[in-house]
This record gives sequence, structure tokens and C-alpha cells, in this order.
Amino acid sequence: MPPYSSEAILRDGASVAIRSLTAADRDHVISVFHRMSPTSVRHRFFTTKRELSPSDLAFLDQLADGPDVALAAIVRTPDGERALGIGRYVVLADGRSAEVAFEVGDADQGRGIGTLLLEHLAINARRRNIATFIAEVEGDNRQMREVFTASGFAVRESLDERTFHVEFPTEDTERFVATAAAREREAAAKSLRAVLAPRSVAVIGASRSAAHSIGRAILDNLIRDGFTGPIYPIHPTATEISGRRCFPSVAAVGAPVDLAVIATPAPTVEGVIADCAAAGVRGVVVISAGFAEVGGRDAEQRLREQVRGAGMRLVGPNCMGVMSTDPAVRLDATFSPIFPPAGNVSMLSQSGALGLAMLDYAKELHLGIADFVSIGNKADVSVNDLLAYWHSSPRTQVIALYLESFGNPRMFARLAPEVARERPIVAVKSGRSAAGTRAASSHSAALASLDVGIDALFAQTGVIRTTTLEEMFDVVALLSSQPVPVGRRIGVVTNAGGPGILLADACEAHDLTLSPLAETTTAALRSFLPHEASVANPVDMIASAPPEHYERAIELVGRDPSVDAVVAIYVPPLVTQPEAVAAAIARAAGAIPADKPIATVFLSSKGTPEVLSSGPRGAIPSYSFPENAALALGAAARYGAWRQRPRGSQLRLEPEREQAIRTCVRAWTGGTAGPAARWLSFSEISQLLTLAGVPVVDHRVAGDPEAAVATARERGFPVALKASVPRLVHKTDVGGVALQLATPAAVTAAALAMRARFPTLQGYIVQRQVRPGVETLVGMTKDDSLGPLLIAGIGGVAVELYKDVAFRVTPVSDRDAADMLDQLRGRQLFDGFRGARPADRPALIEILQRISALIEIVPEMVELDLNPVICHAPGEGCVAVDGRIRLALG
Repeated sequence: MPPYSSEAILRDGASVAIRSLTAADRDHVISVFHRMSPTSVRHRFFTTKRELSPSDLAFLDQLADGPDVALAAIVRTPDGERALGIGRYVVLADGRSAEVAFEVGDADQGRGIGTLLLEHLAINARRRNIATFIAEVEGDNRQMREVFTASGFAVRESLDERTFHVEFPTEDTERFVATAAAREREAAAKSLRAVLAPRSVAVIGASRSAAHSIGRAILDNLIRDGFTGPIYPIHPTATEISGRRCFPSVAAVGAPVDLAVIATPAPTVEGVIADCAAAGVRGVVVISAGFAEVGGRDAEQRLREQVRGAGMRLVGPNCMGVMSTDPAVRLDATFSPIFPPAGNVSMLSQSGALGLAMLDYAKELHLGIADFVSIGNKADVSVNDLLAYWHSSPRTQVIALYLESFGNPRMFARLAPEVARERPIVAVKSGRSAAGTRAASSHSAALASLDVGIDALFAQTGVIRTTTLEEMFDVVALLSSQPVPVGRRIGVVTNAGGPGILLADACEAHDLTLSPLAETTTAALRSFLPHEASVANPVDMIASAPPEHYERAIELVGRDPSVDAVVAIYVPPLVTQPEAVAAAIARAAGAIPADKPIATVFLSSKGTPEVLSSGPRGAIPSYSFPENAALALGAAARYGAWRQRPRGSQLRLEPEREQAIRTCVRAWTGGTAGPAARWLSFSEISQLLTLAGVPVVDHRVAGDPEAAVATARERGFPVALKASVPRLVHKTDVGGVALQLATPAAVTAAALAMRARFPTLQGYIVQRQVRPGVETLVGMTKDDSLGPLLIAGIGGVAVELYKDVAFRVTPVSDRDAADMLDQLRGRQLFDGFRGARPADRPALIEILQRISALIEIVPEMVELDLNPVICHAPGEGCVAVDGRIRLALG
């Protein structure tokens, strides 16, 4: 296998590289040993020693060609690499288990190095079919035992005199995945404290002239907006800028610097970061442009390696900076002229220009901001890092994202659901039209596009997707000030019938309902409203409705048990003042149940009265048009339904199945490298699916018409006959499939016709005719950005015509699979449409999960297309009748 290399963050937020050791790493092993105390040496070697012997180091020479693995946790310093810890395993005689051990210098213990090494050793072990790790731990080595027991693996311990024998499978159980994800979140969050809550800031690139200097604008913003810590301008010759003493370099400051903001020309940035690293700076924000966005990918990669090697975090380059309104920090390390009011919304923008617009719009809407980050090229700090930080931030209650691309979508798929269960995430993802043109080599590839993949990712992670920034702010305004609705039933109070009807139409479009009000509610409304008023839902109080009618009607409708959220619409007539009505609405909002959101629609060119921002219930969102309110409530209701649903569980194949599948795939791909790929034969597909536990129709391969007839007699009539032709996609369309062949003559005639039709015919597939059922599609295709996408849909010959499909990013849970079927327009077919027999929906959900598990086991899989998968009656299961699978070679 090629050398292993990965990057990680320690428990204290420092960055490290995890890489394979080689024979050239003797000095690293010796260095770690010399930083171990006598007690640590005894725990590791079960004896005391002052030096490592040649036999202790001999394992390094055996790593290149042997089965054993050794990894090091490395930090890079200006003087070169430094190893913090070593982890290794030695494969035992059975070839399926290995003994694992660690060495970590005493000064670095407690930072999570052993845990990280164990996680990465387990990844290596699974790739090499090592099923079990064992370890011998001295009885007083409590720290090492805690590494194992807290890892999430299914650890078993037994005590032999003074030594614990530890044993556990290397498979990544759900508990292990959850534990590792929690550790990643905690480490990422800690690593960003120096960026968003620094104790001191250096600004590099501030000019003595205020005109046309981004660095000077950042320095002035830090001062103007009241950063609570020391601010250090860095300039090679100036002694003072904006009333602050200057220093020629960060190293010359002579005091700790948490954050450095760099706004110097791109060619100088590497040298500036080297100075920051030497001074112990923990975070840098690179405003400077001129990197990957203009083709400078190598320079940007060097920046990333610099900061990671020094244990720093980098925001940017090519960004507008970072901001925190926390009163204890008041950080404005941006060149924006706007410092928004403090609040509970944290925002991320991948575009600097749109970031400026977002801050401007937030201030105009009186939307309070907790943090703002412009990530630019995201060379280091990513969306995932910031989600982890905001997940642990008590000031952040809603997260708003403007995204142009994903760095690690699979990590996003693991992280976002954990965040979204506590804090709504609202996202605008640009690039909806950039679906790209795909060669239709399978139904699955033809049906997929980048945008449906993004929709799938957001749907299964609970992220609320909006199509525009305006929609994003509409949704954020609601969720930042109101509770998440527990249902989809809306109660409407208005003084004009037209806007009420518009709202009702918009609610229906967003899967909301205007449910009938209780008789007690309508009776109470009738007791004070004029007889011309309508007390149905929407409640139309007519144009003359005074403020007190608004207050009483909203309270009654809000308390109705059939209402989950309230919308108050106001059209300004001549007889009432908007301010008085707004005050009445604010009072009424404080009287309705706290778990029911309320929104207003003020159809007035004068905007919304400010009193709605300071009522007894706090801010109440107000919209210019009914459609905006319906969109926001619909998004909030969908999010609420997602948050209430069970988490679901992922299906994992047994280790024996995994090993058998990997053995087959290695044989079929030949272990060769390169971009080429091959389509599996139907027999190979059947073997692979059977190993994964997916039922496949019984079949035999026949080389000529006579053999096809003999096979049909053996299998029993009627049969289906299919042509085996290389690269033939849509066999039915071109006469490559013949069904319900009930006699030898029918088989012969179909076989001869196929032989005449296909010059490259390789033979025939003879299948027992499957009884009718609901025809479905189960497929997979790979997206360049998101990775594997699982597909479920209504199948058959018209699958690409109807395009009734749903997508999810793998791996999928049983809940995800069920949601995929619920999303289909033809979902009623599973319930027995127009007198037909219902289908075995649970069996299809299991097949989707098994295919998802298969995709995870076979990363070589490029496309998979099972069409049709016939779903029989409940309890009778499903069976794959035809399929195509393409594997990459290498």
C-alpha cells in the first residue's frame, strides 16, 4: 500500500500530521523515547531502559515490505519535523489480529495523541483485513487503558496478575464513529478560539495613509469598534499608526499574539506567516488575494502546509476577514464599514463581496449577529470547522451560510446533523445550473446532477436550503427570534381578504395548512368582531379593525389547539396607525403559547414599525409580502419535522461479507492503477449483490441458442432471455430482452433474433420469469464534489422519462432510505394504487441500506444500476432482475 498521510487536530486545537514511518525516521523514534519518563518507558516496554537498542529500532526496516504498520504524529517547525508520538501494530501469526502499542513524550500526553494514532491505525488495519487489535497494559497504566476504553471501540479487558489484556475489533462501530466525530468537533472548536475570540491582534500591512489601504481599514475598524485586547500594527519602518505603536515584525512585539491579520501583497505572505509562526501566533487571517483564485494553487498549498506545520489555523486567503460582536471581545478584523448589532446569528460567506452585502442587509433588518467569517479560498479553516465552533458557542443560535463549494462533504454529512439538531443551519448554495453534462452510461448517471446531490445532502443533514440571499434572511429572521413550529398548521389574522388569500395560496405551495379553528375560538371572535368580519381561517377583521381587535384576535387564534403558528397581516387603511397596530401585535405575541412562532406582514412602503423589535416576547419578524412569510414558515416547519424524526441507524455488513467482497473486487480490478474502468458481467454482479445480502433473480449463462433452450428447460418455463452485449445500456429499447418465453420454440426464436441484431453478442442470460410487482430503481453514481450518491426511484423502461427519483449521500440510515421512498411522486404504488397489491416497502428499504453499505466497502465502484428491482407484496421481499456495475481499475 502507498504511504499513509492525513491531517488532524489535537484536543488542545493544535494541528498535526499523521503519517507512515519509514526506515529514515530513526531519529523521530529516538526523540520520542528520550522525552518519555522512566515510568512511561516501563509502561511501554515492561522494563526500564535508558536507550533504545538496535532490536528496538529494527521494526523500521521491516515496514516497507512487511504487514506491520507504524504511524507518527508530526508537527512541522521552522527547524523541521518533530514527532510527538508513535503508534504501531504488529500482525500476529493468524494474519487477522495485531498487537498495538504507543509511545508519547510525557510533555505531550493528555493532548489526545494516542487516541488519534489509534483511530488512524484502525483505518490502516481495516484496509489490510486486520479484524482485531490486542494490547498488553500494565495495571497502573491508567492513562493507556482510558485511551482504549474511551475510543468507542468494543473493548474487552481481562486482568492477568498485574497486566490487563485488552482486545477489540477494529471495525468502526456507531459508538466509535460518534466518539471520533465528537472529538473532531471539540478539537476544531478549540482551534478557532484564537481566531474568533483572540486576546490580542496584530495587523500586518496597515499603511500610514488611510486612503486605499485595506490593512489600515482593518486596523481602524479594530480600534473604532472597541476590540478589548491589545492591537499591534506591524510596519517595517513606521513607529506609529492610528495612535498605536508599531513594530517591525510580529516577533518584535515581545508579547503573546493570538491572531495576526495579513493584508500584504501575495508574494510576501509566506515570509509574514513564517514570522508569525516563529512568534507563536495561533491564528492568521490572510486578506491578501493572488492565490488559487488566479491560478496560484502551489503558493496557497504552501501557506496551508506552513500554518498546519506550525499548529496555527488560517482563514483565507482572499477573504474580507472575521468579526465577533461578543461584548468580551468586540472583534472587527474586516475592512467592512459595517459593524452589525450583537445577536444570535453566526454567518459565513465564501464570497467577500456578498459578505459585505450580508452585513449591510443584516443591519438594515436589525438582525443581530454573533460572529461573521469570510472564508475566501478556505485553504485551511473550512465550513466544517466553523460549524464545529458554532455548535459549542452559546451565543450562536442560528447559522447562515453562503457557499460556493464544499471541501469535505462527507465530513459535512457527519457534522451538520449534530449541529442542526440544536441550531438551525440555513444555506444558500450557488451553482444550481452547473449540473455538467454526463455520458448516459447508466440510468443512475443520466439522472444525477450536482444540484440534486446538494439537495440530497442538505435534506438528510437537516440544513435548510434557500435559493436566494433574500430567502435566507427571511428564514433566519424567523428562526432567530421565534421557536421552531411543532407542526404545519397556520392561523392567520388580517384586516384585508386579498392578502389573506395570497397567504393561503402560498402556504399550500410550501406544504402548510390553514386548519379550521375550534368552535370556541370562532365564537369568541364573533363576540367582538363586526358581523361583516369572517371568523374562519384566515380571520378577516375588515379594514376598520382597531388595534384592540388585532390584540384579542391574535391571542385567541394563537391559543387555538389546531394552530401551530400565527401570521398577522396588516394593510394600512386611513383609520388606524401602523405603530398602534404593531404595539397591539407585540402585546398579543406575549400572550400566546411560547412554543408557537408568530410573524407579521406589513404591506406598507414605510416598512415595519420598530415596536415589533422590542415587545414582551422580543423581536417579531415582519415581511413585506405574504409569500415571504409563508416561505419562512414552510422552511421552519420542514426543519422542525426533520428535528423530530428518529435519528435512524446505518446497516453494516458482517466482517465475513466485507472480506469476501473485497477479495472479489481485488480479483476483478486486477490491482492495477490507472483511470480505466470495467463493467462487471451479470454473473459478477449477482455474486457481488449476493455477498451483500441483496436478493438477485436466479439465472444461468448460455453461449448459444441451444444452450439457452436447455437452460430454460432446466430452470422451468416461463423464462426471460437477455442478450449479453458489451456496453449495451438500454437492452429493452433495442430488443435485447424477451419476457414470458413459455416454450422452447419461443426461446429459440428470441435467441436467434438477438444474435442477428447484435454483432458483438457474447451469449445469453436465462432467468426464471419473475412474477409482477412494483418496478423500482436502485442505483449509485459518483459526484466529483460529493462522492457517492445513492438513488431510489420508480423503475422500468421509462425511468429517464419520468425521472421520479430521490438521492442521498452515502452512507444512508434506515430513516434516510424511508425518506427517499416518501419523496417519490409514485410513492402511492407501494400502498397499492388503484386496486393493485401493495409492495414490500421494508424489504426495499433494507436493499437500499445494503447497497449503501456495499458502496462504502467498494470505493472502486463508479456506477451501479439495478433496474428493475421488483417489489412483491408485503412480506414477500424484493428481487433485483437486471443490473449494471462499473468498477474503476486502480
